[in-house]
Amino acid sequence: MSDIIREIEEEQKKKEIPEFNTGDTVKVYNKIKEGNRERVQIFEGTVLKKQGGNTARATFTVRKISNGVGVEKTWPLHSPSVEKVEVVRRGKVRRAKLFYLRKLTGKRAKVKEAVN
Repeated sequence: MSDIIREIEEEQKKKEIPEFNTGDTVKVYNKIKEGNRERVQIFEGTVLKKQGGNTARATFTVRKISNGVGVEKTWPLHSPSVEKVEVVRRGKVRRAKLFYLRKLTGKRAKVKEAVN
């Protein structure tokens, strides 16, 4: 990768990134522009995966059940539209990607809470 691209990506990275992992329940505060107005929408769910490591291209996927339908959203970690990510509770998982949660419903789709 060229030095120019690397420099631009470093400028766009956020300084403070919250510490969260796969299996954690998080609230993502997402900025939404509607015409000339701007509002913040909260999306709360379980982190299915994080990918991209420590680069400016890192992303994370959050899943929640809304009215009986599974909804997944993927955000770039350093996106300006992501105002903040707040950890609600820590999850105890043994995998890096929790795609098996897509098949599960009800109480089975829950992740055990980590004891600290």
